[in-house]
Amino acid sequence: MSKGSEELTAARKEEIITACAGLYETMSFKDITIKEIGNATSFTRTSIYNYFRTKEEIFLALLQREYELWNDRLAAIRAEHERMTREGFADALAHSLEERGNLLKIMSMNHYDMEDNSRIERLIEFKVVYGRSLAEVRDCLDKFFPEMTVQDKQDFIFSFFPFMFGIYPYTVVTEKQKEAMAQANVDYVYMSIYEITYAEVKNLLGV
Repeated sequence: MSKGSEELTAARKEEIITACAGLYETMSFKDITIKEIGNATSFTRTSIYNYFRTKEEIFLALLQREYELWNDRLAAIRAEHERMTREGFADALAHSLEERGNLLKIMSMNHYDMEDNSRIERLIEFKVVYGRSLAEVRDCLDKFFPEMTVQDKQDFIFSFFPFMFGIYPYTVVTEKQKEAMAQANVDYVYMSIYEITYAEVKNLLGV
């Protein structure tokens, strides 16, 4: 494949992913179709199948892009600070996820479907980026908290990454859900993405 063809392929993939992200701001996963995504691009709907086989592959690519952006932010945190307190790291990590609402939204709602309905090569591409996320968090722990043992760092990662799946549904609540909670007499404290993440990271670091 020529450089020009590679650039065109990358540009069209990016346009498809961006179109999907735009629709996801106002539509649910189940209501978004390949046709809807195609209508939001500058080329024909059938052309999408040259790049993605299913809607789930497009969402997986969007999730991959979100992880890539988060990875860049984690690397910046490490580069910008020589030292960090545990509270300071909790603050920085919470802000980094506060910026990635789509990351949290997609992973909490449609993760299994995306992986199950994507080709293995697309899934491998995603897992490489996901693996970098694990490494970026571990690198932060290595730099800022050298006193932590290998087991401490592993425990942090194995607790924090599953925790991320619950951040969105616990913090982004509809009026209908709030009314149901009220009528069910459930005593619930509503928190922001930042607040719930900051509290959890401090807890995992023993602050």
